Amino acid sequence: GDLVIATIKSITSYGAYVVLDEYGKEGLLHISEISSGWVRNIRSFVREGQKVVLKVLRVNTEKGHVDLSLRRVTKRERREKILVWKRERKAESLLRSASKKSKIPIKEIYEKAGSIIEEAFGDLYEGLEKTAREGVDVLLEIGVPKEIATTIAEVAKEKIKISMVKIKGTLELQCTKPNGVVLIQESLLNAQKIEKPRGTIVHVYVISPPKYRIEVSAEDYREAERLLEKASKTALNHITNVGGQGVFKREK
Repeated sequence: GDLVIATIKSITSYGAYVVLDEYGKEGLLHISEISSGWVRNIRSFVREGQKVVLKVLRVNTEKGHVDLSLRRVTKRERREKILVWKRERKAESLLRSASKKSKIPIKEIYEKAGSIIEEAFGDLYEGLEKTAREGVDVLLEIGVPKEIATTIAEVAKEKIKISMVKIKGTLELQCTKPNGVVLIQESLLNAQKIEKPRGTIVHVYVISPPKYRIEVSAEDYREAERLLEKASKTALNHITNVGGQGVFKREK
């Protein structure tokens, strides 16, 4: 029942022969497995050269036969398989670029980096994405040699676009003490300096006293919301502890 990416090689009266892209082997998509309805013309469903997601029904290793199905693949399965396949291709392309840049054979790149990254993260592209976001230390920490790690990190940062989300809120801080301005500045600085994951950004700036804005950029909304709450509470706790007061409002 494994899902595979295949290219339609040829069409006959009884089905279509395909090449399994990930394995380099041929398989048969019988006409009865193309659609749950009546198939009058196979080319109305598939055509030569087309990429399709198929489900493996049977494998005869002795004869080298692989029977496949198109009709048993759900829309969700098709979408998820294509996404995984595209990520794998991007990851392979990135490692080839690293091989070319470093003049280190691709086989060595896979042995000393690719396999290690895949084992550490369960998915090669996920590891490369994390490297693009957080830097070369991600690879060094899992045992990738420094020269290869540095090159891969450079290529990953260049080729992988990390999507970030940005959220914000407004702080109103007041302190009537003689050094109130300094105490407010300390509160804001503490908010900006909270401990946060690499690749995330907390930016605090003045709107117009007593209003100040906190902006957080992170890879997902859950992390961004967590950091925004942490930063705002840090500022409010500090100003309260030194005799001032404040409120925070999350902006939409």
